[in-house]
Amino acid sequence: MSTRLLRVLQVMAGGPKGGAEAFFERLTIALAAAGVEQHTSIRRNALRAERLNAAGIEVSEARFGGPLDFLTPRRLYRDARLFQPDITFAWMSRAASMAPKRPGVLAARLGSNYNLKYYRRCEHLVGIGRGICDYLIRQGWPAERVHYLPNFVDAEPMPPEPRAAHDTPEDAQLILALGRFHRNKGFDVLLAALAQVPDAVLWLAGAGPEEAELKRLADTNGVADRVRWLGWRDDVAALYAAADVFVCSSRTEGFGSVMIEAWAHGAPVVAADAAGPAQLLGETPEAGILVPIEKAEPLAAALRDALAEPQRRAAMAEAGRSAFAAQFTEEAVVQHYLDFFERIKR
Repeated sequence: MSTRLLRVLQVMAGGPKGGAEAFFERLTIALAAAGVEQHTSIRRNALRAERLNAAGIEVSEARFGGPLDFLTPRRLYRDARLFQPDITFAWMSRAASMAPKRPGVLAARLGSNYNLKYYRRCEHLVGIGRGICDYLIRQGWPAERVHYLPNFVDAEPMPPEPRAAHDTPEDAQLILALGRFHRNKGFDVLLAALAQVPDAVLWLAGAGPEEAELKRLADTNGVADRVRWLGWRDDVAALYAAADVFVCSSRTEGFGSVMIEAWAHGAPVVAADAAGPAQLLGETPEAGILVPIEKAEPLAAALRDALAEPQRRAAMAEAGRSAFAAQFTEEAVVQHYLDFFERIKR
């Protein structure tokens, strides 16, 4: 069946930066390239609108405010009435609670174990990890209306980021971590672990509300001189290429797109066993080292072991590349979405 007849209204209420927001743009642009007709209704963001427009995707912007925002649901209903989608696909809780049920079918994507009260008008729910899908079914959502659809990442290689750009010696052991500076990401645990990994330098790329507290913790743990704060970066391929090991220290992680990025770019992985990383390394254990969440000492031990064994790092990187190529390429994930949309449309 030709996908050119498929019409999807994408509703995104996210902020300017974040993993879900980045994947929203990647997937929407990839679906457009696959022939899907789309209209996107997004929280006001001029740069995002510009990128989507450049891919030939129609954009409308709305406030996506709190409970007293009565204009956004009206705007979304107008968008749906004019566009006449086969499917409206909502990203995040606020979008799911505001998006119109008709015309077409209302579905939503969940990146974590969110409160389902925001999704009660939806007919289908997508979990980006198998653990999320299990949660939805445990909460009483019908199994036949729960769908596992993973993310894909930008796998375009880049030259390694020069270490000199961040005052890092060429012979230093380099650890990379990245993400939003939020308690869920466990960067406080990582900084405590770094104190037990002598001589290693940490590149920490990201931004968010916990930045000041994390910098205070770096001082408290005596590692401030070994942490480089890189800010939010979109050119992460260069960072993975430069790192000796990548660490995902998250307390909660529904999928673990950063791990897939690390695999795509050949970086060995050490990860805390939040749901997403536990699933990924449970399926491909040779592609990384899994440690308990919120435990600095096991994390430090895993980092020391990985940094001390170049051959083991190389084997983990190769296994990660193979897992990425088998399951998480853009081509594979986009086809999963196309198949899903065709199954659920009326």
